[in-house]
Amino acid sequence: MTHGAQIVRSAQPSSGPSGTRCGMVSVETAAEHERILREIESTDTNCIGPTLRSVYDGQEHGLFMDKLDARIRNHDREIEKMCNHHFQGFVDSITELLKVRGEAQKLKSQVTETNRSLQGDGKELMSSMEELRQCRVQQRNIATTMDKLTLCLPVLEMYARLQEQMEAKRYYPALRTLEQLEQTCLPRAGQYRFCTIMAENIPKLRTQIRDTAMTQLKDFLESIRKHSDKIGETAIRQAQLQRSLDNSISPVGRRPRGQALAAAGVMQSNGQAGSPLSELDSGILDVEDGEEDDDVSGAQDLVDFSPVYRCLHIYTVLGLRDAFESYYRKQRRKQARLVLQPHSNMHETLEGYRHYFNQIVGFFVVEDHVLHTTQGLVNRAYVEELWELALSKIVAALRTHSSYCDDPDLVLDLKNLIVLFADTLQGYGFPVTQLFDMLLEMREQYGEILLKRWNITFRQVLDQDNYSPIPVSSEQEYRHYTSQFPLQDPQLDKLPFPKKLPFSQFVPKVYCQLKEFIYACLKYSEDLHLSSTEVDDMIRKSTNLLLTRTLSHCLQYAIKKKNVGLAELVQVIINTTHLEQSCHFLEEFIANITNVPPETANATKLYGTSTFKDARHAAEAEIYTSLNAKIDQFLQLADYDWMAGVPTGAAPTASDYLLDLMAFLKSTFSVFTNLPGKVAQTACMSACKHISTSLMQLLLDPEVKQISMGALHQFNADVHECEGFARAGPVAGFQGDTLLLAFSDLRQLLELFTQWDWSSYLADYGKASCKYLRVNPHTALALLEKMRESSRKNNVFAQFRKTDRDRQKLIDTVIKQLRNVIAQQQHT
Repeated sequence: MTHGAQIVRSAQPSSGPSGTRCGMVSVETAAEHERILREIESTDTNCIGPTLRSVYDGQEHGLFMDKLDARIRNHDREIEKMCNHHFQGFVDSITELLKVRGEAQKLKSQVTETNRSLQGDGKELMSSMEELRQCRVQQRNIATTMDKLTLCLPVLEMYARLQEQMEAKRYYPALRTLEQLEQTCLPRAGQYRFCTIMAENIPKLRTQIRDTAMTQLKDFLESIRKHSDKIGETAIRQAQLQRSLDNSISPVGRRPRGQALAAAGVMQSNGQAGSPLSELDSGILDVEDGEEDDDVSGAQDLVDFSPVYRCLHIYTVLGLRDAFESYYRKQRRKQARLVLQPHSNMHETLEGYRHYFNQIVGFFVVEDHVLHTTQGLVNRAYVEELWELALSKIVAALRTHSSYCDDPDLVLDLKNLIVLFADTLQGYGFPVTQLFDMLLEMREQYGEILLKRWNITFRQVLDQDNYSPIPVSSEQEYRHYTSQFPLQDPQLDKLPFPKKLPFSQFVPKVYCQLKEFIYACLKYSEDLHLSSTEVDDMIRKSTNLLLTRTLSHCLQYAIKKKNVGLAELVQVIINTTHLEQSCHFLEEFIANITNVPPETANATKLYGTSTFKDARHAAEAEIYTSLNAKIDQFLQLADYDWMAGVPTGAAPTASDYLLDLMAFLKSTFSVFTNLPGKVAQTACMSACKHISTSLMQLLLDPEVKQISMGALHQFNADVHECEGFARAGPVAGFQGDTLLLAFSDLRQLLELFTQWDWSSYLADYGKASCKYLRVNPHTALALLEKMRESSRKNNVFAQFRKTDRDRQKLIDTVIKQLRNVIAQQQHT
């Protein structure tokens, strides 16, 4: 309160006399000042600022200061009263304290002496106790050290073993050691600096082991990518050897799913699949060391799979198995895409295809082995998915590249390579049905290539043939030809040497080429797992294509090419006749090599008979055409004097061109003796009809406006010559005067005009008994009009002679009657 009053007092401004001020204070002001004083007395001095401010804010602060001084004086009196009350007691206490100080000095001297005596007496004991304490501390430290060393020595030993394993690249045991060190030994050892350093190194060591294992895996993947060709080559060689053994001993089922893997001794860790094969790296691939050894027991022996197993187990221990599986599969998918991508020039050589197949087989042999020697690194679904992808790409690549091939030998070698490729992968459990389906598709392409080659071969045979019967001078030569072609002719066998075979060289050559084609088709059908019936059907269909398309076109080409003489065409007919007769021998030949009887139900029949018949008919038609063309050449030499007068002396002789034509026909038909009778007869009849038709066209030629009776007599003499040729029978086999019927139209027409028998013709026209039944009224009218024009022009003065005038009237009358007949015929 005093301190607060002092503060208030120091802050008091100067004021007038208090008596003057008090008279002016009201009761409320006095109460307020009392409250402020109580607040100052009860409040900390640090917090009276607001209170004092309220005093100074008012107008009665002088009065307040007076009341404050009065309160201070009141408190001073109370303090003085309290001190006077306790003063005597204070003096007594001081006196008693002085007495106690003396006694305390004595007591201190006694205690000091006693302590000095005690210290002297316990000095030796303290020395002994200190020595004992130190011994106990040392003993405890030694025991603690031994305990700690007992815990630390395994840590140090294990860490030393870890370092040795790391240096020896035995990463999987190192990882196990690291795990034991971290989980067991280090927690027991305690918090030591070297333990802390070891604990800090453990993640680094794990990372080092993981990275090293991954590096080895990458090296392994790169190595098998480079050497998959060698792996596949060895696997294919194994499959080929196995197939040879199966064929030579007995049909044994293939080893499923690559049982050869276990037999090959690939699982080197006591046969425990899925464990690391070896802790020492023996090389990822020993291909280089084994290239000289052709007696390897298995393709997998070329590969050391320990990096895969080691990395798999390391990642499993590290808890990263899923990441490892994903990485392995991803990398192998990439490698699969590279392996399945063929070279652009693969189709050029068989080695290109072989390299392609070897790489694919090598890839899937590795995957199959990993599938069966690891637990889940790859599963069956993954391998099947890869194989489906590969199969689609393989089939597409083979379809594309094989389409460029035009060499049947290369296609056949490719087919054998594909079969071996398919059999190899089938031995490892991969489905290869699509490959065999594709081989059946390629069989169509192979057939087309064969047809192209045989087309060239047949054309060469036909072009090189001399189209003459084959002369045979000895029995050996005769047997040579009969061994090439099944000739069965007892009469020919009896003839002495030298003799001639009826056919030319192209018959045995074509027959041999047909057999070679069948053999070529059979070679492609081998090892396609087809039944005998399917093989027989394929061969027969291909042979039919060869016969109906290739050989037929070649024969047509040989028949229709320029400068083919009648003799050559005759020989073609003879040759095709013998080839037609040999078709059943081809049927037997196919049945023998396929073991399918030709009479089997639904068996395809050869179309050879129809092919050779068509060729023979084409040759016959060509003979007829060629013969008619030759006849036309002679007829072009005809030079009739259509205005010749009627001969008065001997009957006219045949024209020179016609005599030459008849001589040519006689010599030609003499060659036809070796032809079948109907062919020669048809050719002869066709020639006679063509001559008759051509002569008729000469008479009715629009360019010939006038024909005299003398010209008709000359024309009649030529027709007599033709009839004499027909009557002489140039070809045997005609009955009676059948050949003369070819000239009957001409004969009746000429007799009608030379005998001028119009009354009979007009009277009997339309009756079956008509003498001139074959004379068409149109033809007669046209010829008669030409004669009328001739008569008018040559007989300028005919109007002055009654006989000529009567003849002209007769012609006009006949013409009118003929027109009436024609008109009646048109109306009916």
